[in-house]
Amino acid sequence: MKIASILPYKENYTHRGAGAVALWISDFIRDSEYKKNTYIIGSTKNKNYLTKNYINIDNINSKLNSTTKEYSNKIINKIKNLNFDVLELHNRPIMVNEFFGKLNSKIILYFHNDPTTMKGAKSVNERINLLKNVDKIIFISKWVKKKFFENLPNLSDNKTEIIYHSIDPIKKKVKKNKQIIFVGKLNESKGYDLYCKSMFRILDQYNDWIAISIGEERRFQNYQTHKRHFNLGQIPHNKVLDYLSKSEIAIIPSRWEEPFGRTALEASSRGCATIISNTGGLSETTDYAIKLKKLDIKNIESEIIRLIKNDKLRKNIQINSKKFVKHKLKNNSQKIDFMRNSLFPFKKININKNKLRILNIYNLAQKLNHRIYNLSLGKKFTNGFIRNGHDVIEISDRDYVRQNKSINIFSARERFHSYLVETFKNYNPDLIIFGHSDNINQEILSDFRSINKNIIISQWNEDPLMKNLPETHENTNKLSKFFPLVDHSFITTNPITINLSKKYLKNIHFFMTPVDRNIECFDVYNLKPFNDVFYAMSHGVNRATLKIGKTDNRVIFLEKLIKKMNGIKYDFYGIGKQEPVWGNEFYKSLVNSKMALNLSRGQPTKHYSSNRIASLMGNGLLVFIDKKVKMSSFFNSNEIVSYNDVNDLAEKIKFYKKNDKSRIRIAKKGKEKYFKLFNEVKISKYIIDKSIGKKASLI
Repeated sequence: MKIASILPYKENYTHRGAGAVALWISDFIRDSEYKKNTYIIGSTKNKNYLTKNYINIDNINSKLNSTTKEYSNKIINKIKNLNFDVLELHNRPIMVNEFFGKLNSKIILYFHNDPTTMKGAKSVNERINLLKNVDKIIFISKWVKKKFFENLPNLSDNKTEIIYHSIDPIKKKVKKNKQIIFVGKLNESKGYDLYCKSMFRILDQYNDWIAISIGEERRFQNYQTHKRHFNLGQIPHNKVLDYLSKSEIAIIPSRWEEPFGRTALEASSRGCATIISNTGGLSETTDYAIKLKKLDIKNIESEIIRLIKNDKLRKNIQINSKKFVKHKLKNNSQKIDFMRNSLFPFKKININKNKLRILNIYNLAQKLNHRIYNLSLGKKFTNGFIRNGHDVIEISDRDYVRQNKSINIFSARERFHSYLVETFKNYNPDLIIFGHSDNINQEILSDFRSINKNIIISQWNEDPLMKNLPETHENTNKLSKFFPLVDHSFITTNPITINLSKKYLKNIHFFMTPVDRNIECFDVYNLKPFNDVFYAMSHGVNRATLKIGKTDNRVIFLEKLIKKMNGIKYDFYGIGKQEPVWGNEFYKSLVNSKMALNLSRGQPTKHYSSNRIASLMGNGLLVFIDKKVKMSSFFNSNEIVSYNDVNDLAEKIKFYKKNDKSRIRIAKKGKEKYFKLFNEVKISKYIIDKSIGKKASLI
């Protein structure tokens, strides 16, 4: 991986006077697995660069364009043939607009300061666009991240990470001198004036102590200082750390909201008893600093004197802050590399398409006590995927949301969103397949794509989609809303019968409800059932009982059929006062009938059937189906019985009641054919092959 790390214009990247951004970059290069392929790009007149692989951009003297625009254009011209995989922009969100879409590189944006004060990130819309256009956003503290999301709508933070300034802990014991130290710009924002004033009383009272200041300020104001307060000016960073190691007390009394507070991290890691103001991200630097309750001279004096007088307290803080460094360079360097690698999840992996990792999201119906296990397509897909040699993680969206639901259903859905994203990161699937997952939305799928642009996403839907049903519009909308974000869609309605845009039809595929040898496990043709014909319908799988007053074409058809079946023992469910049957009760009824009617909602439509066809044919019943469904595309007349209308059906039921040998022969052949064509292994392979772009045929 080749990385270009781009400094803000005029950031000093030298051993003498390096800024916080420069130190950040040079620190994290050292332990990176990509240190030999990382180039730092900046524009400075200084020499003696912090690290190798530095590229300087000279002669920025814009008159027609902004300095940022000229700086960006010169960088683009300089590196356009170097083929960087990643561009890392530091502290200049406005530069995203200059780079976006111009180079074939991922973009990582680092915020080292309050985003709402920077050009390109001040407004809500600008920050929303940054989330949309960059691949990752890195904040140096929780405080900086909080400022970025301030006043934003409830958006996913999946693209963001917090990576702190970090440092190497030291074990070496260094003799401490009785000195109090301040490091930073010598101005009022950093509280330098408060430090100078507080030193008078302290140093007058404790003659064996001195004060040291390290830093500079272009518009330096010569604050009056004590005669034992020594200002060393700007010195190399390694010398700064030496002075911190030898100091007893460090003070960081910033007035402004520090994005993080690198000096506090460095001081505490070097065993200083550190005093900080409670502003910005300073409190995130160490767990062993004294926080000023009020930022004024009196409080600074009081806390420093307390540390001078109380040796035990001072030593305890020094030991713990040095021993328990909160942000370690090696750990966070690995975190940065891991984050970079996440942008190219397949870069180092030789994907074997015969061994996929599949995330299968569907309703496992734990809420329903698994009473629809035998009808669950998601379960059969999982079995088929595994039997094809793939690995599968199942997630039940409805059960997760229900189990995590408190007063606010939206918070449960937000937790589900986060759970999915984190699972995705951990598992790194090759294929996501989901169906009838009410809690999946476009934002979740977009987050998946942002983590891995190579992810394959497919959806399935078993609802009827033909034009002649009142719920068709709603069913079609549930499916089509994901078309821009999924690669393939699998449906149990023949695509030629539905009203969808032609541009999506090539990625919409028909499939038949699979049978599974562990679920459709009965051979009813070998039994001696009591009843003649079986039929079961419901008013929705999530509803266990009849819905009062509800009727449809099936009820009308069945009522006519019953009147014409004198002498036939029928066992019908979901009609009249006969409640639907589920789970084991469904099977107990099914195996007690010789024949079954496969009747679906709506007008008979080419190839569409409710998923109960698999239960009926797969368990060895003789099955009757309307001729207009055209199951003759798959089954011969000696494998399934087609009828023209209710009269024809009634006559054929009576015929096969009397002709057991013919019934048994057709039922057996029908089961064998169904298992041959549409078993869980073949259907799952068909879905995978279509999803990954292989040529595949249903039969």
